[in-house]
Amino acid sequence: MTPSFDVVIPTGGRQSLARLLEALPNGRGPAPDRIVVVDDRREPSDPLPLGRASAERVTVVSTGGRGPAAARNVGWRATGAEWVSFLDDDVVPVPDWSRALMDDLGELPERVGASQGRVEVPLPGDRRPTDWERGTAGLQDARWATADMAFRRSALRAVGGFDERFPRAYREDADLGLRLVRAGYAIERGGRRVLHPVRRADRWISVRQQAGNADDVLMRRLHGPGWRQAAGAPRGTLRRHLATTGAGLCGVGALAAGRRPAGAVMLGLWLAGTGKLALDRIAPGPRTFGEVTTMLLTSAAIPPAAAYHWAHGHVRALRLTRGGSQAAPAPGHTGPARPVPDDEIEPVPSRPEAVLLDRDGTSRPEAVLLDRDGTLVEDVPYNGDPARVRPMPGAQRALERLREAGVALAVVSNQSGVGRGLISEGEMHAVNRRVEELLGPLGPWLVCTHAPEEGCACRKPEPGLVLQAAARLGVAPGRCALVGDIGADVEAARSAGARAVLVPTPATLRREIEAAPETAPDLCSAVELLVGAAS
Repeated sequence: MTPSFDVVIPTGGRQSLARLLEALPNGRGPAPDRIVVVDDRREPSDPLPLGRASAERVTVVSTGGRGPAAARNVGWRATGAEWVSFLDDDVVPVPDWSRALMDDLGELPERVGASQGRVEVPLPGDRRPTDWERGTAGLQDARWATADMAFRRSALRAVGGFDERFPRAYREDADLGLRLVRAGYAIERGGRRVLHPVRRADRWISVRQQAGNADDVLMRRLHGPGWRQAAGAPRGTLRRHLATTGAGLCGVGALAAGRRPAGAVMLGLWLAGTGKLALDRIAPGPRTFGEVTTMLLTSAAIPPAAAYHWAHGHVRALRLTRGGSQAAPAPGHTGPARPVPDDEIEPVPSRPEAVLLDRDGTSRPEAVLLDRDGTLVEDVPYNGDPARVRPMPGAQRALERLREAGVALAVVSNQSGVGRGLISEGEMHAVNRRVEELLGPLGPWLVCTHAPEEGCACRKPEPGLVLQAAARLGVAPGRCALVGDIGADVEAARSAGARAVLVPTPATLRREIEAAPETAPDLCSAVELLVGAAS
């Protein structure tokens, strides 16, 4: 039987998107059930370059600029086919791509969770490739590159999708691959092909790419020191960059202290390291004046840039992984709170065939939305002090169960203390960050900071926060469940069409308990009610 598949294309608005969309339906072979384009621009000012793509075949959802991992999560959760094929917005499928995809997926056993396509990078035939062209050509040998990767939906659910703690398109694919393999899935390489033309880039692109060193730190923290070998990633030259940068800093420090001989030696080592890097990059290239100039300038800037991002990555990785299981997937994580205006909300069409059912026949949610105060952490009225954050009993265990179940997470919270002038927005964000430090990533934070008298549409019991969270996660509201401690949480969920579970505290009114459709004595029990007990 021919497997069903959807295509998801995250995009930052590149003009190459139109070429890709026009190539997909014109190829030989079955068409995808659905094409979802995920607009990952923070503040889009121009319409996406969709070309002549039919609006009936292409669905556009947006993320507000949360990064490629979040864009891919939003994309696959907005689809319902058995397989989800991710394509980068700058690739071009060959004419028989979809037919070859069917051949690749064919009769794959259930243990195969993903199929990787083959990426071909056209290089100039009349000259040697530049440093940037050689770097792009590395995609041809990269393992698990999402330029063309198809994932079994059940496998994505099992591991929770992409980890949004990776903010760049750099290591989020390797992280997902490692988690799939550790979950018992195989990843096979297929025969289908896409072309990946080398896009234009400015002189300093190689320096900006050093930001990926921060992601490497997070990879090591999540997967251990052997992650490179396990993921098939080259070792890189970070140690050389650190040594070169250290020599330069020591040389400058020695000269400032009046120790000229020592300073001269250290600066000589810095110059040797920088020169070696430049020569290694110049030798295989075209050696034109422009290319040589670029290599000299960027070779001086790359080591300190790499060292900076490496150091920053250690600080960030410690913050992101503190308080939670290191290897736990983090579906939906976005960091600081940012309410989504109502006009950014895109409805997600319902796809009943994708609903999971528990053994008792009840619908299992794709996303669980959590109230903050009284549900995740103890309720401290108008708290602006991170030191006063205390997790509710069992909160860590409940969240680990949700992550194991592959359920998307989000926080929906009223914080009128900001609107009342009792705490600042910065203090609120500091408290939210502390919650994640203690409990791990919780997905997007949707927060209403209005005072009650402002009459907004987002403050619970109004449905605004629930609808915004569903849109950010790419999940229909009817497939979301909200867990809270007061009647306003229940009413917000009901108004949005979501499921509601009340976990009473001493602050919960008796009438709120009696009116709640479902109650649980604690957060762990609420999670068991929603997704079942851990096996």
